[in-house]
Amino acid sequence: MKRILLIALSAILVLSLAIPAMASETLMMATTTSTANTGLLDELIVPKFLKDTGIEIKFIAVGTGKALAMAENCDVDVVLVHAPASEKAYVDKGVLIDRKELMYNDFVIIGPAADPAGVKGMNVAEALKTIGQKQAVFASRGDNSGTHKKELSLWKAAGMPVPEKDAWYIQTGQGMLPTINIANEKNGYTMTDRGTYIKYADTKGGNPPLVVLVEGDKVLFNQYSALAVNPEKCKDAKYELATKFINWMASPEVQAAIGDFKLLGKPLFTPNAK
Repeated sequence: MKRILLIALSAILVLSLAIPAMASETLMMATTTSTANTGLLDELIVPKFLKDTGIEIKFIAVGTGKALAMAENCDVDVVLVHAPASEKAYVDKGVLIDRKELMYNDFVIIGPAADPAGVKGMNVAEALKTIGQKQAVFASRGDNSGTHKKELSLWKAAGMPVPEKDAWYIQTGQGMLPTINIANEKNGYTMTDRGTYIKYADTKGGNPPLVVLVEGDKVLFNQYSALAVNPEKCKDAKYELATKFINWMASPEVQAAIGDFKLLGKPLFTPNAK
């Protein structure tokens, strides 16, 4: 009997070592779709944060506009987003605090390899003007996401009204990957962050039907930041957990891991926490 008991205890010990510790606390996060679409959260951030801290992250990936609204509604503890002007507005309102820049990539305009509008190599303003003049199909997310907000600002910077009522301008109301697929179906163009584009290219075996045509313009810089929900606005916000997460994301070890997170041999994000 003692031998059986010893064997049973040994088996329990082995299982306890093999199974990760259960999370003692949970952090609620709203984030942009690109951090989820690329696999950064599910494959790197969420499991590593649990391993390092014992804290589980539960996240919802939506457009940045919706993520910020969730913070204002006290539905989450922290946000990871990429629309600096909108983030500042929520900081000014006292909804969000402790903004920390963590990583960046860039936006690119993609389209068919045949490039029916002939925009390859143009700067952003020239490309948008040309697409508009030739009425080439352009798929917009149309969802108040960080990418959509940036796109709207680029039409304005190009001296053009947003072509919301034009037949060639399709507002999908969907996330980035579905929008890319719609652009492909319509033999048209769209704007995406580079990380999501690399993920899209990876799903096509590295030979995607839509290719990068416009890139490198300094206005296409795409900063990602984390902000904590202000506990003075939301009494149930887990500010200490949010702060721990933000500082963890900015740590040298995690910053290096973000830089090493690649698909097709290309980094999806570049760390830049100060």
